[in-house]
Amino acid sequence: MRHTLLEILLLTIPIIANIGFFNTKLLKALSLASSSLELIISLLLYFEIPVKGIFLIDNVTISFLLIVSSIYLLSVVYSLKYIEAEEIKGIVSEKLYYVLLNFFVASMIFSMIINDYGLMWVGVELTTVASALLITTEYSEISLEAAWRYIIIVSAGVTVALFSIILIYYEYHTLTVTSILSSQPKDSLIIKLAVALALIGFGTKVGVFPMYTWLPDAHSESPSPISALFSASLLPVAMYVLYRVYEIYPLTDLFVALPTLSIITASIILFKQWHIKRMFAYSTIENMNLALIGLATGQVFGAVILLLAHAFGKAAAFYSSGVIIKTFNEKKIDEINGLYRMRITSSSLLLSSMAVTGTPPFGTFVGEFLILKTLVQSGFIIEFILLVIFLALIFISINYNVSRMIFSRPKYDRLPKEPRLMSLVSLISSIVSLGIGIISIIWGVIG
Repeated sequence: MRHTLLEILLLTIPIIANIGFFNTKLLKALSLASSSLELIISLLLYFEIPVKGIFLIDNVTISFLLIVSSIYLLSVVYSLKYIEAEEIKGIVSEKLYYVLLNFFVASMIFSMIINDYGLMWVGVELTTVASALLITTEYSEISLEAAWRYIIIVSAGVTVALFSIILIYYEYHTLTVTSILSSQPKDSLIIKLAVALALIGFGTKVGVFPMYTWLPDAHSESPSPISALFSASLLPVAMYVLYRVYEIYPLTDLFVALPTLSIITASIILFKQWHIKRMFAYSTIENMNLALIGLATGQVFGAVILLLAHAFGKAAAFYSSGVIIKTFNEKKIDEINGLYRMRITSSSLLLSSMAVTGTPPFGTFVGEFLILKTLVQSGFIIEFILLVIFLALIFISINYNVSRMIFSRPKYDRLPKEPRLMSLVSLISSIVSLGIGIISIIWGVIG
């Protein structure tokens, strides 16, 4: 009963927060309370696992829940000033922004904790509704185009995922996750096809080649706190659902080959990237696909460490990018310079860029090390060599651009005052990513 109560609270609190819709200040306060309670409940559930029944929460689930609830809290705090300063136009008002944000988080949580593949699919589809509208918050022609492209591509991918779910039901006559995973594995063509279709379908939201083309547009045109939720939360949620399908019948070769191709493609495009938020969006493709390789090769711990550290590091990257874009009114990397004068923001940007590129001792480095080590042990030597080369290219590309923005000679004599709350949220997020790595190394997980 206690388990069910906590899980129901986890699902309903973000929805209940929306009762403040008629008063902006109340809605903000309730959203802040909701995000705080979600993190507290996620931590409490950690001591109650495993939970099986209507809901399914195990060690893997709780890790993803902590990612979503943590970034939810950080994004709400960041939004208090970011959205307040934003001149919102069009269909998404300031109040509707928080309503959609809360609904977005509730749908992600539902996707993770429900013990049914069909309802997982419903949850993933629901995330599209809220997130598509959130992309248009800043209401420009480019953001509308990005939202439209996101809807078309992701809807196509989720439709493919639906066929995967139908095939699973046809084979097992149930969609209950625990029942299927505890039953005798079936070596059938139908199940193999179902898992392969899931990689394409749910992989669309994870950022797997060739269906990732929506990702750079959506991430770059969304408000920065929403970009953070996209990269740090939405994509890992889709990966969680994909992993649960993968557990039915592991197609390891396919789940290593396509993510490797995704990382190679992203690194080549990233090498010539000129837009600060698109640069970090392509970095998300790299990190998500590397984590997917970890899950596919059995290195679940390394994948979880990578996703946790990436969540905080990438959120910090988008938070600091939001501060920079507001300060310079510019998204082009070449036009952003002299950031060292913005001490908190420049520190956050530098730390977050190191985090998302796997610089030691950040948690992403620990996760990448474990995944690449397992890749070699599993016999994927060619994939290992390719990944090392193209991960190095991504590392150089991102850190070179960030160094130019921070340490280049400033073109402006004076800069506007640095928004302290937004900058501090960004810095704290990047430090958490560093802390995850340091703690992991102290515990000797890479030994």
